[in-house]
Amino acid sequence: MPSKPLKISDIGEKKIIKLLLKRSREFQLNSPFFDELYSKSQSDDAALIDFKDIYLVATSDLLIESSHFPSEMTPFQRGMKAVTVNVSDLAAMGAQPIGFILSMGLPKDLRLSEFNEIMEGVLKSCQDYKMNLIGGDTNKAEEIILSGTCLGVVDKEKVLMKAGARPGNVLAVTGQLGLAAAGFEVLMEGQSLRERLNPNTQEVVIKHALQPQARLNTGFSLAGTDAVTAATDITDGLASEVGELVDASDENVGITIYEDKIPIAPEVKEVAAKINKNPLELALYYGEDFELLLTIKETEFNSLKDEYELIEVGVVTKSGKMKIVDKAGKTDILKPKGFQHFNNP
Repeated sequence: MPSKPLKISDIGEKKIIKLLLKRSREFQLNSPFFDELYSKSQSDDAALIDFKDIYLVATSDLLIESSHFPSEMTPFQRGMKAVTVNVSDLAAMGAQPIGFILSMGLPKDLRLSEFNEIMEGVLKSCQDYKMNLIGGDTNKAEEIILSGTCLGVVDKEKVLMKAGARPGNVLAVTGQLGLAAAGFEVLMEGQSLRERLNPNTQEVVIKHALQPQARLNTGFSLAGTDAVTAATDITDGLASEVGELVDASDENVGITIYEDKIPIAPEVKEVAAKINKNPLELALYYGEDFELLLTIKETEFNSLKDEYELIEVGVVTKSGKMKIVDKAGKTDILKPKGFQHFNNP
């Protein structure tokens, strides 16, 4: 009996991207704008284009109403998020944004007032990140689709990439994890859960879910220190992003994280207890935190951790594997799973 044809849901988002990049490399043309580092950056979330002393950094993200926008998210917040998800990719490469392009699919019966609120959110976010809205396009769609492209610049000697982790480096994050995941859980569970939560907990986690902020200034500043060896942002969960750093690095590079060092906020623990879930799961596998995940030279870490509020969560090893040490000291293999489109409901 013949096997069934593979569907994109059978392999998931990350493998689809790897297949696309493989095909792209096969047809890559010689160009003065794309050097060796451009090829290496294809494992990153933004592309590097060679302009003499700097790289032009380009990234794009697609947000679809039914997948990315909870009903409680206002049009203003939707516009802000369309910008933030792109800027976060630039932050992870130490780049400074210079322009944003927005293409939109819009239902024909969308109220003009709602459209105006979306654009107010886009413009406010562009203002916050000190760049201009420089173009875009619109078309008719069955639901709201916001496709953003962000352009930035970074000095060649300062660019941060996923490749570069070295054994002995400290693995660190820029903030607490799981807050957005807890916020989405509260939104999905509804009023029955809210009534059992501390009001401040509700406010904190829902804000993280609906109005994320990119760590732009932190990424830009750290890129100038020569201490960071690899970087990415945490959009698909800590475990998934650790896997991205390992995959992008040399073959023998591994990473071990320590459960008792992962910064999980009290609000996350409160939500997790109410829905009978392990707060560690929210931090490891849900994503949407938009914090930065960094590997840093061990000799430089102590001088940077207070200034940038860095939190050590693990170490780069020579094992070639991802591992996690639990609170009892037991070491297990850490699977690089996280949120992926196509194979998540």
